Amino acid sequence: MPEHYKLHRVREMADNDEDFVAALAAAFIEEVPEDAERLRTAVPAKDYKEVYQAAHKMKPTIDLFELGVLDELIEVQDWGKFEQSDKSVDGQLQSVLTAVENATNEIKADFGL
Repeated sequence: MPEHYKLHRVREMADNDEDFVAALAAAFIEEVPEDAERLRTAVPAKDYKEVYQAAHKMKPTIDLFELGVLDELIEVQDWGKFEQSDKSVDGQLQSVLTAVENATNEIKADFGL
């Protein structure tokens, strides 16, 4: 049983086609850590557009795999979208990055990726 992500919505979307579930897991591994890295560098650089684009792209996958940090990711996204220079999202960013790293490691192990 996965600890850092959930598959029931993934399986529901895939109609229990395990090959499709594995393909979605592989897509997670390919895209989400890359977008998380974009956030890791863009937030301290106050690159609002990059933050918004990366967070927005990550949202559906973070939601589908239920990493439990969707609200934090939305806060980071909105920080970029509305250029909230008077606000810090460092804590939310760290929560998202930790969740992505934990889920990535676990998905790689669980799916042999």
